[in-house]
Amino acid sequence: MRIGITGATGFLGKHFIRQASEGGHALVAYTRSQLERPVPLAAETLKQPRTEPHQLTETKLDALVHLAGESLMGLWTAQKRERIWKSRVEFTQGLVRHLSTWKAENRPQVLVCASGSGFYGDRGDDLLDESSPSGAGFLAELCMEWEKAAKEAEKLGMRVVMLRTGMVLGPDGGAFPLLKRVFGLGLGGRLGSGRQWMPWIHVEDTVGLMLRAVEQDGIRGPINLTAPEAVTNAIFTQSLAKALHRPAFFHAPAFAMRLLLRGMANEMLLGSQRVSPRVAIDSGYTFTHPSLAGALASLLGT
Repeated sequence: MRIGITGATGFLGKHFIRQASEGGHALVAYTRSQLERPVPLAAETLKQPRTEPHQLTETKLDALVHLAGESLMGLWTAQKRERIWKSRVEFTQGLVRHLSTWKAENRPQVLVCASGSGFYGDRGDDLLDESSPSGAGFLAELCMEWEKAAKEAEKLGMRVVMLRTGMVLGPDGGAFPLLKRVFGLGLGGRLGSGRQWMPWIHVEDTVGLMLRAVEQDGIRGPINLTAPEAVTNAIFTQSLAKALHRPAFFHAPAFAMRLLLRGMANEMLLGSQRVSPRVAIDSGYTFTHPSLAGALASLLGT
């Protein structure tokens, strides 16, 4: 297949390009990077317009994987929230409108669009699968509108898949390198009560499920990209400290996190989402790293 990808130079984009190209697919990488050299392993690299990045250069595609978006990390000021919203919801709205102008023979048959487990909001101990309703809060509203924008592509005859991704653990991006440094110094610890559920997934399974969403016609709508072994923050903390042979005595009180990080702390770090990857399992996908202990051992080379 000839697969287009936005966010090609990001953490997930680079891993997806490598695995998809190893699987025999031809990747067309869309990037706003100012670098003139092509994206490694991509069959073709196309520049996105700086002012209208959703207006992708038309070319023959079988599928489009849409990963571009402003990072969620950082203080959620009004300006930061606006950038997050525009780069996800408004970008995707514009992208689907732009795809409607492509020739039918060039338009991709499937759109695989990033979303997040934040769709579910703070849900305590509730077990959540793809049929569960959306929650409350900025992230939940963001993901709901983001997915709504992507689903408009169905009117163009495209199959649409939304990736409700948890915290992706990888050796070269995402949160894990920072966590490894902090816990390696013996400065790690639980966040708030530690009872909140943390949806997580190894990067190899993330891109494996992304590729399955591209290839399998039976997958449409939302799919949870989370490992089958759900853990609380306290268990995650203990597991990482154990894997690094370090103590984890520190504790970040919830009130301090809310004061310092504003809405980000409530929704990303203290919110609880006990997410089950039902669609992935029903599709027959076998997780390479189903357990947290195994995933950490792989990441640390132990």
